[in-house]
Amino acid sequence: MRVVNRYRRVMELHGVTRVRIQRSTRRRRTISARIDGDELVVLMPAGLSADEEQFWVEKMAKRFQVRQRRTRPSDSELLKRARQLAAAYLPDSVRIGSVQWSDRQQRRWGSCSVETGDIRISTRLRGLPTWVLDYVLLHEMTHTLFVDHDSQFWTLLSAYPYTERARGFLQGLDFVDNGGGNDPDVTSH
Repeated sequence: MRVVNRYRRVMELHGVTRVRIQRSTRRRRTISARIDGDELVVLMPAGLSADEEQFWVEKMAKRFQVRQRRTRPSDSELLKRARQLAAAYLPDSVRIGSVQWSDRQQRRWGSCSVETGDIRISTRLRGLPTWVLDYVLLHEMTHTLFVDHDSQFWTLLSAYPYTERARGFLQGLDFVDNGGGNDPDVTSH
């Protein structure tokens, strides 16, 4: 399979500043797109003309703009969701400071300041199932109670019914992002 990558700045898309076009000789008819970090990756057949390429890039970019407007909660909505989850699954002693999206989280799904309870959630989680985002929020909030991933940490987090499913989902994404190479350790996320 021959893959050709071309980079082109097309438009600003909620933090996505460029579009990467991947053409493949194995791809015959389908065109798809995904967000990867700060770029929109459009996968298309190698045989498309420049005009067809431009049409599909614009169509996919518009589709992602609409989808992101629909699926990305604001920082205030994230904070509200974190509070709802904490009330349902965590003890009252959990500390929640601010909860914000972060474009700087490229290797982690989220992070938490144990001292302040401030939580940052990677924008890579945009568009993923809600139960995955909920798991990451709960995971980070649990760190305000238990710094390490010890048995108490996992026991408390296991109250969330989608914990194992979400961990597997994120491990799969890490595996794909790492090119199928190193086995990721999502417990460190």
